[in-house]
Parts: sequence; C-alpha cells; structure tokens
Amino acid sequence: MQDKYKIYKINKKSQYLEVIWNDNHISKYHFIWLRDNCPSAFHKDTKMRNFNILTIPNDINPIEFKNSDKILNLKWSVNNHISNYDLKWLRNNCYTEKNLKKYKSPYTLWDKKFINNIKKVTFEHDVILKNDKQFKNWLNTIYSYGFAIVENAPIESNSAFNILNKIGDHRETFFGTPFEVKNIPKPNNQAYTADALANHTDLPYYEYVPGYQFLHCLVNKAEGGSSTAVDGFAVSNFLKLNDINKFKLLTNHEVIFKDSDYTQKNIRIQKVPIIKINKQNDFEEIRINLGAMGTLDLEPNIMNNFYDAYTYFYKQLHDKKFQIKFKLKSGDIFCFDNRRILHGRTKFDANSGNRHLQGYYIERDEVLSKLNYLNNIEV
Repeated sequence: MQDKYKIYKINKKSQYLEVIWNDNHISKYHFIWLRDNCPSAFHKDTKMRNFNILTIPNDINPIEFKNSDKILNLKWSVNNHISNYDLKWLRNNCYTEKNLKKYKSPYTLWDKKFINNIKKVTFEHDVILKNDKQFKNWLNTIYSYGFAIVENAPIESNSAFNILNKIGDHRETFFGTPFEVKNIPKPNNQAYTADALANHTDLPYYEYVPGYQFLHCLVNKAEGGSSTAVDGFAVSNFLKLNDINKFKLLTNHEVIFKDSDYTQKNIRIQKVPIIKINKQNDFEEIRINLGAMGTLDLEPNIMNNFYDAYTYFYKQLHDKKFQIKFKLKSGDIFCFDNRRILHGRTKFDANSGNRHLQGYYIERDEVLSKLNYLNNIEV
C-alpha cells in the first residue's frame, strides 16, 4: 500500500504531467488544475480557496519539477511561483483514477420482506445521543435504507429536538416546527384528520422538498392508525426493469403539485417529474401525493399513456409486496427520507383514544454533511 503513494516516474506532456506511481497506476494532472490546487491557494484558517484563477494565463506550465518520497515540487512559468504537493493528497485526488471507477449507488433498496429485519434499523434514543459510533450508524442507516425507528425517546412536547440538534439545523415550513399530527376541527391538511392516508411524500409543491422527516409519537391509544411505508426507489426500480416506457413517462414529463392552504396567503405550485433521476441514472427523488396533485396539462397525445403509467406506479406503491405496516408506540420516532420513502397510515377511531404525533423536517444536506464530518472526508 505504501508504494501507492510513491512516484516512479514523471513525464511532462503538452498540457499535463504524467505521473507513474510505484503501483503502476498512471495519473494525468493538468497544469492549470495543479496551479489551481496549489496548497498556497487556500486560506490557512478558513480552508477556502482565495486564489483567483483569472490571475494566471491558460498556458501556465511547470518549468521545473522534482519529487521526494512525500512531496512533489513544481516551479511555475509565471511569477516564479513554487508549489509543494503532498503525494498522498495528490494520489487521493487523482481524477484519472476517480473517473475509472464505476458508479455505485449508496442506497439499499427494500420491499415487504424488510419488515422481518426491522430490528436492523431500530435504535435506542439515549444510545444515539451518548454514543458517537451508534449515532453515526443511525445516520448511515437512514441514508442507505432511507428509514429507521428510534425507540424510547422522551414523550414531552418538542423533545425530538434533542436528536435533531445533534445532526444540525431543522427545516422550517409554514406548518411550524414541530407540526402537530392529530385530529383537529376544520383541518388545513389531510394529516390532521382521522382518515386513512395513502402513501405519499410531503410538500411536493415546494421547489426544494424537505429531505428527512421525523414523526415523533407522543401517544397512540386510538384503535387503528397503523403507519405504512414503502421504498419509492425500490418501486421505481421495479418499474424501470419491468416497463421502461412507463418509467420514461414518469421521469421525462412534469406534473403539477399545488397547495392552497386556507390558513396561508400563498398558493404554492410546482411542475416536476414524479420520478427524478441524476446524471448516473440513479434515483434522486420521488414526488407523489394524491391530495396535492394538480390538474395535469400534458400533451393530448400522451395523456392516456401517462395516466396508465401513473396509476400503475401508484398501485405498486400500495402493493403488499412493497409496503410495510407497523404501529408506532409512545416514544417512537419514525425517521425517513421524505424524497424517497412514502409514508401513510390506516384510518383510526378518534373516539377510541388519543393519537398525537409531532413532526419535524431536516435537510438531506444536514445528514450528509454530518456523515462527512464523522468520516473525516477531505476534498
């Protein structure tokens, strides 16, 4: 492994240095990239780049270069500038090597059989707060599986802030934080009724949908009211593998989501695909919410085909082979990626007992940046 960070030979080409390492890997480092990443280009305290790329010509090149066991030393054609690169840093940031690696999805997809292993994603509240290893394990779980249950949390109002604050800042919305999930007179959202809720993602009418959601159960004594969850990425993958035409209809065409909350002086409208993929063709987000779906305005020649794809996908999102069902108890926190995991509930009898959950949102950025910190990621 040590040989990996030692240089065997360096060749100067017209636009880059060709570095041959002792493990026979060949790296290409373009001159302008090297100058832009000179260690002196970064502020010693903020670690932010304070070097202006416009102060050098595009044809800058090293007029001298030499290396030791740990350092590559370059003298530049402009201003006699000297750069010293740590060889370990240089190899770890080899973009030749990084671009040879095949993309691997960070997500573990799951279906109904997952309920048999739910203990795998179940954590103790106090252990997460006190044990950094378990805290990191919990964050890795909600990132990979998109879902976890935290047990034995306090049941006082607002107490889920204890665990959220350990991650970072929460996401505020017009519902407030926490928002109260219980049956109320004249509700401004279907969640605030005793009705069953079909599987859905929250707030699809926002330009940037909240990332992770935490539903903290304070009390659940009512008859009914079981929670449901389904991995939207797993169902999307099923659709992609079994009917690519339906998949393309849902990824290539935008639908309207809207919110006309009577308590607000805002009308929120977004046009977005139901399934969004990234440049690696991996899943990025799912937006689907029957209650917030607006009137479709697609081209007439695809309307029937789109509805066929949409209803088929929606049916799969409620199929027993994908959906899991469980009942939250007092002190449970249902944690999930709101841009991946659809959640819902069965109908409950509000006269049979109290059911009260408090909801919180926190961005994906907060979870990922905390994991980067805990993993000592360097870029």
